[in-house]
Amino acid sequence: MNLLTKTVTALICMFIGALPVHAQSPGEVKDLHAVVLVATPALVDAEYRQTVLLATITEGGGHVGIILNRPTQRSLGSLFPEHGPSKKVVEPVFFGGPFGITALTAAVHTEQSPGPGSIIMMPGVFLAVGVQTIDKIIEERPNDARYYIGHVGWRPGELRQEIRRGLWYVMPPDPEVVFRKDMDGLWEELVREARQVSAVLDPAFAPFTLNGL
Repeated sequence: MNLLTKTVTALICMFIGALPVHAQSPGEVKDLHAVVLVATPALVDAEYRQTVLLATITEGGGHVGIILNRPTQRSLGSLFPEHGPSKKVVEPVFFGGPFGITALTAAVHTEQSPGPGSIIMMPGVFLAVGVQTIDKIIEERPNDARYYIGHVGWRPGELRQEIRRGLWYVMPPDPEVVFRKDMDGLWEELVREARQVSAVLDPAFAPFTLNGL
């Protein structure tokens, strides 16, 4: 077990505990009805203002997600200076949310599961939370993933209440949104799109607004 695995093993457990139980089975991954959440102008909380999230339901009926549009100034190599492969990651680490900020996760653009402890968020996008799987990604294909510190969590029913209060636009998942290179302006673009299609009221968005939320 190398340095990165030793460091992350104790930290990742808090994030795995919030995820669906079946997502941790090595040979079994399921579509968890992920959605993109776009903060509306009514959401003024400093932690979530102008954020874009990828979220999914958990086994216990709550929700878990990652903020997509908050790159940090830190590189993965700076977080793990003694782990050589981490220095090969070009993109900065992203701030995934205020919960479990010492836990590392990785969004991987692939059609096949990257390994045990991976959640299929949508066709072509997996969220890797298994320590050994993240370690393998960093060592074998470090720039085929985007890395996040921390996540966002909701208790059962909490996200639905926030949506009803007008705090989130709910949109279908899109790999191009998840892996967009330049996150500047993403929130503004999605807000305009959501308003144009009346995301909350348009029947075309009903499955994403109501299914699982």
